[in-house]
Amino acid sequence: MDATLRPYDLGATQWYVLWHLANAGPAVQRDLGRALELERATLSGIISALVRKGLVEQTSDEGDQRQRLLTLTSSGEALWRELPDLTFIRQAAFDGIDEADLATTIRVLRSATERLQALSRKA
Repeated sequence: MDATLRPYDLGATQWYVLWHLANAGPAVQRDLGRALELERATLSGIISALVRKGLVEQTSDEGDQRQRLLTLTSSGEALWRELPDLTFIRQAAFDGIDEADLATTIRVLRSATERLQALSRKA
């Protein structure tokens, strides 16, 4: 994935942020971090890079001035339309694996993730 994105000066995690903003629309930075399961510091660095590149705009959220609202810029939208379709990665990784097995794997991993998140919230 990184090799595919290198000509666009993007890393995989930057792509995931752009994907989320392109598909779900503007997002509060905190909510985006939760959705993508990224640590605050990691996401902050990624957002800073995307803002420097002119792909994402960061503004104060009208509902809560402490929060940052992230939106794709027109350059970000144009780049998103230009990026290659990366669904082939999913196909390459999971081709030939039974759908029921994939569903079970996803369910187990989600459950494990939720349990770990609950533990970290208690700590």
